[in-house]
Amino acid sequence: MFLLEAKRFIIVIFGALLNAISLNLFLIEANVYASGFTGIAQLLSSVLKDFAGISISTGILLLLLNVPVTILGWFKVGKGFTIYSAISVLFTTIFLEIIPLRNLADDILLNAVFGGVIAAVGIGLTLKWGASTGGMDIVAMILSRMKDRPIGSYFLIMNGFIIIMAGILYDPEKSLYTMVTLYVSTRVIDAIHTRHEKLTAMIVTNKGDELQDAIHSVMIRGITSLPAKGAFSKEDKNMLVMVITRYELYDLEKIIKEVDPNAFTNIVQTTGIFGFFRKENEKIV
Repeated sequence: MFLLEAKRFIIVIFGALLNAISLNLFLIEANVYASGFTGIAQLLSSVLKDFAGISISTGILLLLLNVPVTILGWFKVGKGFTIYSAISVLFTTIFLEIIPLRNLADDILLNAVFGGVIAAVGIGLTLKWGASTGGMDIVAMILSRMKDRPIGSYFLIMNGFIIIMAGILYDPEKSLYTMVTLYVSTRVIDAIHTRHEKLTAMIVTNKGDELQDAIHSVMIRGITSLPAKGAFSKEDKNMLVMVITRYELYDLEKIIKEVDPNAFTNIVQTTGIFGFFRKENEKIV
């Protein structure tokens, strides 16, 4: 288990490095903006420098924006997910301060495409290993649970704001290239990892109560427990049914292996749900 966590830690740091490379070597100097909180940090850094004469790096602003979100995510999303997301943000900030600002290409389209691809690879790997790059990922997850709306709609609103502000404050052409970056990033991330996909987990186990407690200590998710019996062994068991996001699959696999390595788990893609994910103040039935 230590080796697995060490690998997860290394991949999250590598993802942060790729994100920083895409910003400092492609996007920032070209005035092309990334998505989510990273794009907002870029925009704020540019506005403060150009209109107020205040020079604050994108990395520092990204870290400051993520502090309250990380605290909120700790209580509302899950501890493991939030810890690794905070690690990702911290190392992204460190790498942004270390890597020099420069353009590797003079063509703005090349900067937009390559910056988007490199950032997306870093984000996709981070997501695949049960973390995120922080910021809007955490906010969108919390809002989607409160309002029962797709997470993607909140990303659309946030990225739309970045594109519009880039067009108003700077050259409208920059906002078009920002759209290219966001489109490329989305396609690459989807190829590596579908960020907002919901999954249904059906877990057949001899340790139903123990497994439920372990899951609830890490995740804020409702679980339905059904009686089950092995057709061959005739042994009485429990089947736990729960709906999770792709973000949480890594943590769920880890919990099951720790509590009941002999449990049988079936993960299926969920095309839609009706009702709400369980909220913190609701009782588990």
